[in-house]
Amino acid sequence: MTKHDVVIIGAGGVGCAVARELSRYNLNITVLEKECDAAGGISGRNSAVVHAGFNNVPGSLMAKLCVEGNRGFETLCRELDIPYKKTGKLLVAFDETDMNALHEIMRQGIRNGCEGLRLVDADEMEKLAPGIGGIGGMYSPETAVFDPFLYCIALAESALENGAVFHFNSEVVAIERNMVKECGGEHTEDCGKEHIGDRFVVKTADGGEYACRFLINCAGLSSGNISKMAGGPAYQIYPCRGEYFILDKVAEELLPMPVYPAPRKGIGGLGVHLTPTTAGNIIIGPSAEYISQIDDLSTTRPIMDDLFAEAKALLPAIERKYIIGSYAGIRPKLAPPEEGGYRDFVIQEEEACPGLINLIGIESPGLTASMPIARKVCSIIGERMPLEEKTDFVAERKGPVRFRDLSEEEQAKLIREDSEFGEIICRCQKVTKREIRNAIENPFGARSISAIKYRAWATTGRCNGGYCLTRIVDMLVNEYGVKPEEITYRSTGSELFSGKVK
Repeated sequence: MTKHDVVIIGAGGVGCAVARELSRYNLNITVLEKECDAAGGISGRNSAVVHAGFNNVPGSLMAKLCVEGNRGFETLCRELDIPYKKTGKLLVAFDETDMNALHEIMRQGIRNGCEGLRLVDADEMEKLAPGIGGIGGMYSPETAVFDPFLYCIALAESALENGAVFHFNSEVVAIERNMVKECGGEHTEDCGKEHIGDRFVVKTADGGEYACRFLINCAGLSSGNISKMAGGPAYQIYPCRGEYFILDKVAEELLPMPVYPAPRKGIGGLGVHLTPTTAGNIIIGPSAEYISQIDDLSTTRPIMDDLFAEAKALLPAIERKYIIGSYAGIRPKLAPPEEGGYRDFVIQEEEACPGLINLIGIESPGLTASMPIARKVCSIIGERMPLEEKTDFVAERKGPVRFRDLSEEEQAKLIREDSEFGEIICRCQKVTKREIRNAIENPFGARSISAIKYRAWATTGRCNGGYCLTRIVDMLVNEYGVKPEEITYRSTGSELFSGKVK
């Protein structure tokens, strides 16, 4: 059994942000994640939008932390060297009821501290986003898009560089709670109490045992179960699935910014919207459907047909021929189906279970708010024990080379220095062999296809890996000694091969 100051359960955007922020201090930090890599859960299945904060109830943690997160997100992305683009965002009204809703949303956003919000008529809307339907809208200049996969990976790599330890494929299966008397002031031999000791022993499916003083629950869809397992409240999490289409790289041609319908009350999300990605694709979705299983990531024909019809109403120029894929994400909602909408984030040390810091119901805008959430967690710990800042904390992190984004002169220079930059492995995304190798040799040793995909962006083009997947497998087998039967798409259970046929 190993001893730690802090154990964080979950390596999504929030868990990695907490790890990175805590790594500023002289603490022994361990992160446990059941998937094979960072962003393996809900953080890797979203709309990739940096929200401005006008959708959230004034005075709520959601509103406060979202606005705070938005204001610091661009600087953070520069520090971590990940793709970020301030596009602005348009909410579209199709009738007067929608326009009234936008008036209310704008008043709410101003109360929350959002900057630059304004109502626009159909003519200005056409200038902002040509071809969008509707009679008018609301424009938010502070909304942006980013790469959520590289965001999580970058936070994790930064935390790793600053001393945090990550254990992947490590699902938590049991938590033992130690009852510790705490010394409220300066500890003396006769005070009758003890310094804060190991309050929890966390056990994982792979046989690991981790004793810790503070247990931080960032487990997303499993956060209710983790809280109960640790001796805290039994929060009820309601999984709400959102399905998405992915369109080919037509964003520059069709859509300069995220476009949302005016919000409607009672649904589990913000409505079906269109979002350009930093890579040039367009995302359609999500739907909002309460489901019974936290791991049901199916995409369904009726929902997908509805998605396309609603997207077509927003942007008539969209055609089915642009579709190259689909996926689903699941929101960890605290609001039950009969209520719908949103309940506020829960971010607190549980009074009845000292040392357990629960982060419950962290759905959208959780990624936008992830760094302020992390700072809030640090302040909670700082109230319970002194936090000593490191003098050698490394804030900046260098991201991966993107060969396709370089000038011809820069590309030629790289090829002269390393011939593997001259061999294209993924034709759709123009990913080179050197980029694939760098992804395989990532600091965490994650070698699933998804780990390579999200670092190098291979297999994400129109052919869905038809050209590059065999070449990536060939590298893993012949250059890294991985047996074909051991190659997985994600974690154990997603093996791609079962044997040879010739």
